[in-house]
Amino acid sequence: MSNLESIIQSCKEVAFDLDFKQAKAWKGESPGRIVVGYLPIYMPREIVHAAGGLPVGIFGGGDRKPIVKGDAYYQSYICHIPRSVMEMVLDHQMDHFDGFVFPSICDVIRNLSGMFKQHGFGRFVKYLDLPQNFVPEIGGRFYIHEMEHILRYMREVNGKEVTAEDLNHSIRLYNRNRELIEQIYDLREEFPWRLSLEEWYYVLRAGTVIPVEEHNERLHAVLEAIRQPIGTPQDRIKVVLSGAFCEQPAIGLIKAIEDAGCYVVEDDLMLGSRMILGPIDDQSDDPLEAIAHAYLTRSRYSSSIYDVHQPKEDRLEALVQQRNASGVIFASASFCDPSLLDAPIFQNAFNVRGLRYIAFQYSENINQFKVIKEQVGAFADSIKLWEDEPAEVSIA
Repeated sequence: MSNLESIIQSCKEVAFDLDFKQAKAWKGESPGRIVVGYLPIYMPREIVHAAGGLPVGIFGGGDRKPIVKGDAYYQSYICHIPRSVMEMVLDHQMDHFDGFVFPSICDVIRNLSGMFKQHGFGRFVKYLDLPQNFVPEIGGRFYIHEMEHILRYMREVNGKEVTAEDLNHSIRLYNRNRELIEQIYDLREEFPWRLSLEEWYYVLRAGTVIPVEEHNERLHAVLEAIRQPIGTPQDRIKVVLSGAFCEQPAIGLIKAIEDAGCYVVEDDLMLGSRMILGPIDDQSDDPLEAIAHAYLTRSRYSSSIYDVHQPKEDRLEALVQQRNASGVIFASASFCDPSLLDAPIFQNAFNVRGLRYIAFQYSENINQFKVIKEQVGAFADSIKLWEDEPAEVSIA
C-alpha cells in the first residue's frame, strides 16, 4: 500500500468511527483536556482548541447505523440527521463528550439542541446563533458575545483561562488547515483524477474528528502525493456539487456521481472546514473580533446564511466559472428546508443565465442510487455532446 493509500484508509477509519474512539483516547492522554461536539455546518473551532479542547464534528450515523429509538423523538417529515444523532447519543456513543455546540442552521437543529438540554447530555449545551446581520458593530459584537459564552462554558469544565496568545496560536493552525485544503481543491481542479472525490471526502471529514495538528500533517502529505503525475484521466465532465452542506450523502451517492461521468471539482461537503475564505488575522490583540470580522466579510455562501448584499446565485455562478465547471449538481437532503428553499432561486437564475444543472434529493441512510446515477449519466453525456450549444433546458 502506498503512503497516499494508507493515509486515505486511516482517514476513512477515523472519519466513520461512530464511537469517536480517537477523541476518547486523546482526552485520556492528559488532564484538563475536553471534547466538544458540534453539529453542522460551521463553528469557530479555534476557540475550542485554544481552551484545551478537541472540536469533534457530529454528522449522524448515515447509512452505517439503523434508527430505532431516534424515530420516537421526531416526526417523519423532517430530515434524517436529528433522528440519527439522537440514536447515537442514546446508545452512549458520545458519553465522553463534555459539551455540545449546535450552530444555527434551521429549526430542526434548534430543537435538537433543546432535546440535548432536556436529557442532560454533556456538561453544557450551547445553541450558537451565528449573526445574520453583517454590520460589524451589530452582527460582529453579537458573534463575539456568542463565542464568549462558549469559552465560559469550557472554562467551567476545565478551568482554563484562554489568552489572546492561545487564540492566535489556534487561529494560525486553522489558517494553515484551510490553506492546505484550498491548495488540494486547486490541484484537484486541474488534475481531478489524481484524487477521487470519495478519497478526498475521507481526508476532509477526518479533519473534523482529529486534532488539527495531526490533520495538517495528513493534508500536507496528500498534497505532496497528488503533485506527482499519478492516476489516469477519464472522459468525465467537471461539475460543482451544491446543497449537501449539512446532512451528508452516503458514500454510495458520491461514488455514483463520479461513476456516472463526473469530476466534482468543487462542493459544499464539510463546508464548515472551509467556511472562511483566506486567513484570519493571527496577530490581533482581540482574536475574537478577528474571527468575527472574517466571518462577516469572508465567509462562503450557504443556504443557512442570509446576506442580502451578496446574492447566492451570483456567488455560485462565480464558483462555477472559477473551477471551469461545465454544470452544477444540486443535491439536497430530503426535507432540508434551507437547501430546498434556495433551489428555485438558483435554478431560475441558471435558466436565465444559460448554466446547466441537474437536481435531486437524497437521504443519508439510503444507499440505492441507481436512478440518480442514470440521471447524472444522462446529464454528463448531454454536456459532452452539446457543450458548445446554448443551454435551453436543464434536468430537475
